[in-house]
Amino acid sequence: MLTAIVLIETEPALIPEVAAAVADVERVSEVYSVTGDVDLIAMVRVRSHDELAAVIADEISKVPGVRETRTYIAFRAYSRHDLEEAFELGLD
Repeated sequence: MLTAIVLIETEPALIPEVAAAVADVERVSEVYSVTGDVDLIAMVRVRSHDELAAVIADEISKVPGVRETRTYIAFRAYSRHDLEEAFELGLD
């Protein structure tokens, strides 16, 4: 399973509509409206690189109002629980 973080720049007036349309794309698990130099961040979970390419190029990029996307593929996921376990010293 591949997890990708997709940064999305949109037309400013269309952020809510773009977010809703991206959230409706199959394989998009979450969409966040954020502050900073991008407008939205989408989490995409797929089985293959080909499927990722299709989701990004054929679906998300074609949503009306999307100006640009930047995609980052995650190598490994860390949660607070994982980090606490990794740094556990084994002391009672």
